[in-house]
Amino acid sequence: MEPLQQQFQQTVGLILCCQCGTQIEPNPTNMCVACLRSEVDITEGIPKQAVLYFCRKCERYQQPPDHWILAQLESRELLSICLKKIKGLNKVRLIDAGFVWTEPHSMRIKVKLTIQKEVMNGAVLQQVFIVEFTVSNQQCDDCHRVEAKDFWRAVVQIRQKTDHKKTFFYLEQLILKNKAHWNTVNIKPAHDGLDFFYSKKDDAKKMVEFLSAVVPCKHQMAQELISHDIRNNTFNYKHTFSVTIVPVCKDNIVCLPKKLAASLGNINPICVCYKVTQTVHLIDPNTLRVAEVSGQVYWRSPFVSLCSPKQLIEYMVMQVDIVLDKDKPVVRGQTSQKHVLADVWVSRMSDLGVNDQQYFCRTHIGHLLNTGDTVLGFDMLNANLNNEHIEKLKEEKLPDVVIVKKVFADKKKRNRRRKWKLHHLNDELHNLDSDSVMNEYTDFLEDLEEDPSIRQNVNIYKDKKGFPH
Repeated sequence: MEPLQQQFQQTVGLILCCQCGTQIEPNPTNMCVACLRSEVDITEGIPKQAVLYFCRKCERYQQPPDHWILAQLESRELLSICLKKIKGLNKVRLIDAGFVWTEPHSMRIKVKLTIQKEVMNGAVLQQVFIVEFTVSNQQCDDCHRVEAKDFWRAVVQIRQKTDHKKTFFYLEQLILKNKAHWNTVNIKPAHDGLDFFYSKKDDAKKMVEFLSAVVPCKHQMAQELISHDIRNNTFNYKHTFSVTIVPVCKDNIVCLPKKLAASLGNINPICVCYKVTQTVHLIDPNTLRVAEVSGQVYWRSPFVSLCSPKQLIEYMVMQVDIVLDKDKPVVRGQTSQKHVLADVWVSRMSDLGVNDQQYFCRTHIGHLLNTGDTVLGFDMLNANLNNEHIEKLKEEKLPDVVIVKKVFADKKKRNRRRKWKLHHLNDELHNLDSDSVMNEYTDFLEDLEEDPSIRQNVNIYKDKKGFPH
């Protein structure tokens, strides 16, 4: 017995196509799909080819009218850009859209579209077609301004009032490691510092925040009115950020103000700076007492270095006596565990063979010294210092000699043995062809070799020229 559905099933009558005579089911046009497509093209008015503009520097695509968007190949963002470039889609119904695979380097992008549109007598026709996009290289406005190197809206001026560039060598490596220079339009050397130019104020602010986090400094901001539109009340400014770094560097000898020394636990005013990070790290060579001076504390009670690295004198160590724990002075506060206190007798290298004059002093680098070693120190006994804080101290509290650092092997031999190098922001920033600057750069490389705490903040690269092939 047949099912009831089959008993009452109604058969649909077929008709002949009015164009080709093929049997088809009845439809409002009385034509088959092939004849209907030959008579009506619903893709008419929709271009089958278009152009996409791509910036090779920033790898962004242009979205009309004047926006640039970062998009990967065959991504939703790129498909959206392609659909917006196709004119006439608002007159049809878009059913589906997707990419057709092409060679990534062919500079061609194909998009497969499925659309529907109502045609004769209310019939709906669906059609699939491909639109081919040609990728054309065009530089965006931002990259064009960067390449021009004369367009900027904000500048960060970094200054330090010292007679050497060791601080900027170290700061350059910090900037490279943390990639803080990526948004710069241009970098120019200036007197006592560097200038970083930016196209946006926010990028300059990020640079100032980075500097405040890595070095003790202070900053000020100023702005200059460039133009003013009175119709929509908009202003165009150029912003300047002035960053001043504390003028105290590693291996500098300082004399602290009386109030500042008292606030640091009555530390001896004559101290040696052994490290500079976010703060200035000071050590008393007579007691190994250490203290940290932040940028805010420094600018409330400023002090300067008593001498420059060029004023240090070479001494030969004649005798070294390590100070025992029972003989060390009683000190309240934190003391350094990485240094060793020692009594040292030294003689000037220039006086050897001329006279037998020796100087007695205490030093914080007793763990590095042996009889016959060469050290760099400052002769405070014969120095003519014009410092208001020194004048307030009693003569018996002033040491004859302050030893700063030990002189290791010959510089030329160390340079030949060095098998690593550093990268630079720009070769023009530091004129390494100059003998004085080259000597300062060599001293900076030696500091990296001698101090692991500084070396850990720097990216070091293999020097292929230093290795035998």
